[in-house]
Amino acid sequence: MTSNHVAEVIAEIGNVLLGKEEQIKLCVACLLAKGHLLIEDLPGMGKTTLAHALAGALGLNYQRIQFTSDMLPSDILGVSIFNSETAAFEFRKGPIFSQLVLADEINRATPKAQSALLEAMEERQVTQDGDCYVLPAPFFVIATQNPSEQMGTYPLPESQLDRFLMRIHLGYPDPAVERELIVGIDRRQLLKSMKSVVDSEQLAKLQQEVASIHLSSAVIDYIQRLVGFSRRESVGLSPRGTLALVAAAKAYALVEGRSHVIPEDVQVVLGPVAGHRVQGAQDITGHAGVNVVQKMLAEVDVVDRALL
Repeated sequence: MTSNHVAEVIAEIGNVLLGKEEQIKLCVACLLAKGHLLIEDLPGMGKTTLAHALAGALGLNYQRIQFTSDMLPSDILGVSIFNSETAAFEFRKGPIFSQLVLADEINRATPKAQSALLEAMEERQVTQDGDCYVLPAPFFVIATQNPSEQMGTYPLPESQLDRFLMRIHLGYPDPAVERELIVGIDRRQLLKSMKSVVDSEQLAKLQQEVASIHLSSAVIDYIQRLVGFSRRESVGLSPRGTLALVAAAKAYALVEGRSHVIPEDVQVVLGPVAGHRVQGAQDITGHAGVNVVQKMLAEVDVVDRALL
C-alpha cells in the first residue's frame, strides 16, 4: 500500500532526526510533489542530517555542495576540459548531477553562483557550451540557508526563492529529545546504518500518484479565496504559487494516507509554500510573508460565507 511505503520512509528518517515528524512529513511531501526544499535555520540544527537521512531512506545517490563566497557556477554544474588526444572539449559533470543535492548554506554564495541552480531546478537540465544535459530522475534539491542577519550572507532573489516549493524551519529540539541526543547514539553512526525502504521505481509511482489525489470544488474555492486574499494584502501568490499550493496539498494528503485533499492539508502546507512567496510592503526578503500567511489562515473562511 502507498500509505505504508510513505509511513516507512517517515519512520526511518524519524529514527535519525528525533522529534521533527511534522518537518519530515513536509519534506517527503515536497519530494512527492516534485518540488525543491529550502531549510532556513541556525547552523547545527539538523538540516544536513535531514538531507542525508532522506537520501538513505529512499536509496538516492547524494551529493553535498558547500556554498562559499568564492564559488563559481562551474563548481556546481561542471566544466569543459580540453582533451589533447581527441582534440576536443569534454564536459566533466559537476555535483548537480545527482538525484538528491544538498546545497549547503546557499546564501553564502554570490548571486552569480546561486543563479547556476535556476535552470537545473526548473527545467531538470543543464546547458553548457550550447549542449543540454538532462539531470537524473528523481531530482531533488534541498538547500539550507543561514538567517539573513548573519554575516557573510547574500539574500536569495525572488526568482531563486520561487524555485523552492517549500521553505521550512527545524527549530530547537524540546528538552526530552535533546536529552536523548546527549545520551544516545551519534546521529552520524545511525546514518551509516540506514536502510532503503523505497526504491526509485516505487518513488516514481508515488510521485505519479500525487496527480490522482482528488481536489473537490469546495477545496478549490477555499484555495482561490486564500490566493485572492494574499494579493490584496501584499505582493501575493502568482499563478505558479497557486499551482505550488495545490501540488503541495495533494502530496501532503498522500503522506497522510488520503486519496483526497481536505482543508487541513491546505492549511498545513500554506506557510511552507506561501511564506517565502508573499511579502509585505515593508519587506523584500520574503520573511514578512509569514505574517501575511497568519492573516490568511485567520481571516479566510474555509466555507464561503455566501453559501451559508
